Amino acid sequence: MERSPFSAFLIDKAGDTVRGQLVRMTPDQLDEGEVTIRVHYSSINYKDALAATGAGKIIRRFPCVGGIDMSGEVVESSDDRFSPGDRVIATSFDIGVSHHGGYAEYARVPASWVIPLPGGLTLFEAMALGTAGFTAGLAIVRMEDNGLAPAKGPVVVSGATGGVGGLAIDMLACLGYEVLALTGKAAEQDYLRGLGASGVKLTSSIDHQKVRPLEAGQWAGAVDNVGGPILHWMLATMKQAGTVASIGNAASIKLDTTVFPFILRGVSLLGIDSGYMGSPTRERVWSRLASDLKPRHLHDITRTIELQSLPSAFDDFLQGRVKGRTVVKIAA
Repeated sequence: MERSPFSAFLIDKAGDTVRGQLVRMTPDQLDEGEVTIRVHYSSINYKDALAATGAGKIIRRFPCVGGIDMSGEVVESSDDRFSPGDRVIATSFDIGVSHHGGYAEYARVPASWVIPLPGGLTLFEAMALGTAGFTAGLAIVRMEDNGLAPAKGPVVVSGATGGVGGLAIDMLACLGYEVLALTGKAAEQDYLRGLGASGVKLTSSIDHQKVRPLEAGQWAGAVDNVGGPILHWMLATMKQAGTVASIGNAASIKLDTTVFPFILRGVSLLGIDSGYMGSPTRERVWSRLASDLKPRHLHDITRTIELQSLPSAFDDFLQGRVKGRTVVKIAA
């Protein structure tokens, strides 16, 4: 590996102020790990925006190169599973949180965090999916393992315009599910139908004060990105033996509900931890993301920015002005 300096987006803290900026680093500043990667692409997730701006207590070590996702080419490896020239993906675990991440031209990570790029995906597509796509895919795989199938009935997806929500809608529609998109953004109904949603429901149409412990069963499955009252409503409106995947807490970390959906309808609530899910499940999900779960509209909902544009990109995520996915081009 060349020893010359390279560009990186480094997040540091001075007093109570967290700030990210573009800097020059050298290979000896990289963290320990068996695999060194020349990063081609990364992506921006909501978690990345929280980390880079200090809006959320995400970073566990300062300074830290941001970016929880990366795809690229192996340049050095002390692990026999990987060789120079291999194209690989590394997402989640401690990347971009307490281990230098994907917002740099080079990264060094433990081999256990790395998987080979599956056939059917390019390095760009892997990051158009990124942690958001892996999370959506993992939710669907776990729900199907729990018995969900298109013939069982419709699936509702909350946080529908976000990265995870939009990709989940596209994936489910590809598999033949009837999908209802749940959103607070009335102006995005055409966008959501374009992804494959058969219907759109506005969150403002739900009177949470009137939601009973059990309502009429409507959904065979649900993918929830927001938590709080929306998750309570989903649980109350599940069909018999329905399956709910709990992914996020954009609205609230709290859940005020009853045991009735679980003991009277046999509803399953599945927690989706995409951060530390290891092998062989990680490879299984990525394999499906390269085949039957690959979204039909992936390129249509993805924009690309350069590494130099990162500092000004995060506020739109925090303000909810972004839909779809954002890929960060790292390699020149």
